[in-house]
Amino acid sequence: MHLEIHDRHLTSDPSFQAWLAGRPAPVDPATQYRQYMDLISSAVARGVVIRRARIVSEPVSDYVRWEHELTGPVNIAAGERVRWLPRRLASTLALPGNPYWVFDDRLVRFSLFGGDGEVHGHQFYEDPDTIEMCRSAFEAVWERAVPHQDYKV
Repeated sequence: MHLEIHDRHLTSDPSFQAWLAGRPAPVDPATQYRQYMDLISSAVARGVVIRRARIVSEPVSDYVRWEHELTGPVNIAAGERVRWLPRRLASTLALPGNPYWVFDDRLVRFSLFGGDGEVHGHQFYEDPDTIEMCRSAFEAVWERAVPHQDYKV
């Protein structure tokens, strides 16, 4: 499970920059994200359920609009299940302070973003309390979130 909570990140991505300028991406998304898509597809083929939830402000940022556009041909095509939660619906949820992945109920990887929207490091935790906190937060978000095909930006 993967919880995203930022309205912009990795904005230096050349494909995002091209999209902002109204130009085609320098590399087709299916090619740019092929390694990721192959990894996800392989896991899904083994029976792994991969869910991603994104908490977003509305009106959405340009980055979120671009991300939404890529979600179908990249994330959904690879086999992820994706939902979107408007931030106004997350006010009463207890959430960790950083976006994260939970892997196999044994490891949490938090991504540490700077004010520039770029990743400046990661933190890894294997303790059961942190894993449970992240699982619980994710499930609360997932329950309220809108499936990708129904969320309009």
